[in-house]
Amino acid sequence: MTIYEKAPAKINLSLDVLRKRDDGYHEVEMIMTMVDLADRIEMQELPRDTIIISSQAGYIPLDEKNLAFQAARLIKDRYEVKQGVYIHLDKNIPVAAGLAGGSSDAAATLRGLNRLWGLGITMDELKALGAELGSDVPFCVTGGTAVARGRGEVLEPVGAPPQCWVVLAKPPINVSTSEIYGKLNVGEIPHRPSIPAMLEAIRSKDFDAMCANLGNVLEDVTMKLYPEVRHVKECMLKLGADGVLMSGSGPTVFGLVAKEAKVPRLYNGLRGFCKEVYAVRMLV
Repeated sequence: MTIYEKAPAKINLSLDVLRKRDDGYHEVEMIMTMVDLADRIEMQELPRDTIIISSQAGYIPLDEKNLAFQAARLIKDRYEVKQGVYIHLDKNIPVAAGLAGGSSDAAATLRGLNRLWGLGITMDELKALGAELGSDVPFCVTGGTAVARGRGEVLEPVGAPPQCWVVLAKPPINVSTSEIYGKLNVGEIPHRPSIPAMLEAIRSKDFDAMCANLGNVLEDVTMKLYPEVRHVKECMLKLGADGVLMSGSGPTVFGLVAKEAKVPRLYNGLRGFCKEVYAVRMLV
């Protein structure tokens, strides 16, 4: 039996950091949604008790360092599953890009193995498992659009944002999330995104208000370390994107575009200096 799961990328429409927690994580409040750029995960049961991961991408680990591997091991251990599994990751989401590619792969693995082995795990239980793997995994388990609080695992689903095009551009650098959070001085953050204003824009399907309220407190930290990110953002604005923001800890920058006619200009303009550029839609 073979199971297939789609693992979409996420973007942050708002990302605020409230404080450093006693457990070493940061208390966050953010609004995340998913876009139609996705990895595809294939899972097949194996007769022997092992986990094998493969991928066409030559730049990701295929052992215990891979979040999908960790997800498979967690679900096997927790539910005492003695069968093995072969997992193939067809990678399309850039790695270390602020798009939760690894987290989405892990979430898809949890969902898929729940089906493959008929474990009957509830969505809430899958989210709890996901929280053991990473802060973005619980959101990726359910998808959609949500406010995320705590370290990202406390989720409040909201309606879909106004539909638009999303142009994603990742400069040729990788960014460490822990490095960016480590250099963030929470007491000196000059701007806190308005979560209520973004929520109102989403609920009223107000595209202009959504663009006006984009905000990410990690942007300045990443841009100081990696000027390429600022360059991408400035280029997107010059090319006519209606709203532009860095996703997560970066380095991917996304531009929201209401009119399809603008998309080729952005895409082609960014491809001049960015290899990884994608024109996609928000998932609703």
